[in-house]
Amino acid sequence: MSILHAGGLLKQLRRIRAPRRPWPDSRGLCSVPDRLLARIERVCHRISTNASILERHGDDESYHPALPPDVVAFAHSTEEVQAIVRLCAETRTPLIPFGTGTSLEGHIQAVRGGVCLDLSEMNQVLQLHPDDMDCRVQAGVTRVALNAELRATGLSFPFDPGADASLGGMVATGASGTNSVKYGTMRGNTLGLTAVLADGSVVSTGGRARKSSAGYDLTSLLVGSEGTLAVITEAQLRLHPIPAAVSAATCTFPSLAQAGAAVAALLQCGVPLSRAELLDGTTVAAFNAYAPDVADLDVAPTLFLEFEGVSEEAVRALASVSQECCSDHAGAGFQWATSESERRRLWAARHATYYAALALRPGSRGIVTDAVVPLSSLAQVMVDTANDVRSSGVIGPIFGHAGDGNFHCILLVRKDDPPEYVAMLQGINDRLIERTLAVGGSCTGEHGIGIGKKKWLAREFGDGAVSMMRTIKQALDPLGILNPGKVVDA
Repeated sequence: MSILHAGGLLKQLRRIRAPRRPWPDSRGLCSVPDRLLARIERVCHRISTNASILERHGDDESYHPALPPDVVAFAHSTEEVQAIVRLCAETRTPLIPFGTGTSLEGHIQAVRGGVCLDLSEMNQVLQLHPDDMDCRVQAGVTRVALNAELRATGLSFPFDPGADASLGGMVATGASGTNSVKYGTMRGNTLGLTAVLADGSVVSTGGRARKSSAGYDLTSLLVGSEGTLAVITEAQLRLHPIPAAVSAATCTFPSLAQAGAAVAALLQCGVPLSRAELLDGTTVAAFNAYAPDVADLDVAPTLFLEFEGVSEEAVRALASVSQECCSDHAGAGFQWATSESERRRLWAARHATYYAALALRPGSRGIVTDAVVPLSSLAQVMVDTANDVRSSGVIGPIFGHAGDGNFHCILLVRKDDPPEYVAMLQGINDRLIERTLAVGGSCTGEHGIGIGKKKWLAREFGDGAVSMMRTIKQALDPLGILNPGKVVDA
């Protein structure tokens, strides 16, 4: 088995999107009058009511139907955002923040029409403090753009959700990615925020200190709030040193259970993994078919591992211990990716798995599960899910961040599928969440609630906690104009 053939990867890793779905016939739109359009245009950089732009801003990567806004407003500063929010508050017009549109839970769908506030042109790195390893960015800066800016400093912003998401969007969903086993999530790496509240007032939630016990933790309140409590315009972020040495490897296993057990054993042994990704055989086969001139992986449950250290010798030692531990759990075919180009191809392959999965059923979108469970339960929940998919006779590749117990099952749905087929897929999704909650897990580890998982909040936290969330929403957004229909209903 070779890890990856050289060359041709960028050509293969193109995005697959199903054809745009037609707009629903009716949904109670809040039509924006011409007078308001004129007022918004006077206070922001530009606006658009072009049909294709509206559609793009109401249709994310998810299977949820497209729901376009009435107008898209492009802002360049916190002051412009403030002015637009004040106009929406004055006229009780819904407002939906937009970064890059890579959501998987319908976060940008304009369920009541209104104004989509596009922050993608707020793309400046405002401050950079290499000695303190932090920076301040506008919400529209993407993670790739930030890392390009940091290249000469020896620092990086290592979070890697796959998509080149905006940092404001990553904060708003509490995102993480393939290296969360080492670096955590956006919640633990956001020092402070500048945000515009629903009445147009501007708040700052924290400074540059690495810790604070002053008052309520407003930063953590807004991280993961999905644009329902405030519009995030700036973020103060932690940075991390670029490691001196990095190595990656793949290892195959006879079963998902053995692969999951190997990850648990590695972490229990104290091996400081920087990534530990698990792909089932269906996912591996999907990628082999999607990019045959790039990948030639054995079709079996496979771990993708990465190690970081202060020296090549230290990394080799970690990898050696990992190989031994994997062998103890029937792992075989331990293959190294030592050069930077090999590692980049390896992780590009991992990030292409979503689009490779969609290619298994052309024209489909994915019902993307996002379960996260205690590490000791990961193998069993993944196996039970794989058995459920198999017995239902549908396609459902399984892969995820095994290092922190977070995995995804992609259930492929087309817009012309019969209702009973869609109901069957939803049943698989529901049973996955049921077994996740039964072991003390969460219905979403990194994608957020959005539209798709609202019904599970009470099951996960209880009615009292959801009532508390609703109280917070009503206190900060009494008119219910900020991203309505997401997380909780005010």
